[in-house]
Amino acid sequence: MNHQLPAHEVYERIAANVQTVVRGKPRVVRLAIAALLAEGHLLLEDVPGLGKTTLARCLARSVGGSWSRIQFTPDLLPGDITGVPVYHQRAERFEFHRGGVFANVVLADEINRGTPKTQSALLEVMAERTVTVDAVRHEVPRPFLVLATQNPIEMEGTYRLPEAQLDRFLMRLEVGYPDLAAEVMVIMSDCAGVGPDELSPVVDIPALQAAVAQVRTAHVEGSICEDAAKLAAATRSHAMLRYGASPRGSIALVRAAQAVAAPHGRGFVTPDDIKEVAHPVLGHRVILTSDAELNQVRPADVIDTVLADVPAPGMSRVR
Repeated sequence: MNHQLPAHEVYERIAANVQTVVRGKPRVVRLAIAALLAEGHLLLEDVPGLGKTTLARCLARSVGGSWSRIQFTPDLLPGDITGVPVYHQRAERFEFHRGGVFANVVLADEINRGTPKTQSALLEVMAERTVTVDAVRHEVPRPFLVLATQNPIEMEGTYRLPEAQLDRFLMRLEVGYPDLAAEVMVIMSDCAGVGPDELSPVVDIPALQAAVAQVRTAHVEGSICEDAAKLAAATRSHAMLRYGASPRGSIALVRAAQAVAAPHGRGFVTPDDIKEVAHPVLGHRVILTSDAELNQVRPADVIDTVLADVPAPGMSRVR
């Protein structure tokens, strides 16, 4: 494989590969690949049966390198994720046996079915790309991406993800129901035996690393950074929110915007890029007030008002 592909070609190859299986969801696929190019973690949230795990598996199989799947259940232990030291009698010493996070792409399936203690095992590795066991730090492969799926918290047998862990995800996406034509294509593909297991890698790890580096060097004007900071700050004083997005949220806005510029072949970020990623980046970083929840206000509604009301240099208003 060519290791010197431009970022937009890496995107196009992965998108074409994924969309042979994931039908009728071009925006979800585009933003999921953007998370990959930004080397940011992705949370896919929706009811069962909408293809969250399929999308995650398609992304993992489209990229050369290692990937693993961790199925979260109430009896899963933190050591199953990070790894554990095991004593070898013949060698008379402990040896570290790596857990499921030691891969380039980690599929954390139904992450909110794991207990809070187990979920917390991902906190360090998602933030720092290292695992500390018995005071020894172990680095995970790079690039490193957690693709997590979760069912709505109202469903039986699930645990709410703590806010600190939600904040580790660059973006949260809702897959949504397909339209009729797309659902028919999904059924036909299934009948023909087309699925994630039939996909082959279309980019290797050096090419992906080069694309990630290109994305991180995309030019960002000071006014764009100001746009992102104003949007995050506006959530902190919004009447319908108990807590708004932290500075990590404004940083995530810019990082995600750099990545969505890549499919267009641009080496710079525009205000429209910030607007495109505002919902998936900020939606899971805000906490509604009790009154807002009683009135069935959604975080997406609040983000809409923030986008419409915050005056920003260079950012056109959303109506």
